[in-house]
Amino acid sequence: QVRLVESGGGLVQAGGSLRLSCAASGSIFNFMGWYRQAPGKQREKVATITISGSTNYADSVKGRFIISRDNAKNTVYLQMNSLKPEDAAVYYCMANQVYWGQGTQVTVSS
Repeated sequence: QVRLVESGGGLVQAGGSLRLSCAASGSIFNFMGWYRQAPGKQREKVATITISGSTNYADSVKGRFIISRDNAKNTVYLQMNSLKPEDAAVYYCMANQVYWGQGTQVTVSS
């Protein structure tokens, strides 16, 4: 059974940092990533990473967020720096664009 369990969300001041983690179980996934959804908006891609480490970022987070993964632990991370109020959203872990985590809330105060 596939499970994706996110952790690391919370409240941070603008300019601060957070690190999200997503622990996967049940399979090894070639393609993993993070999406986010703010109230009243569609879910959008934040960053993705392949099993070989190739990454892709949304323009809005380039230079501020870093996605990484530990294949031995089957875990993907999202280091979020220089957070802005517009980064506030529920962040979802994704695997192979089929499986999704339950989401973790990120709140950024101005």
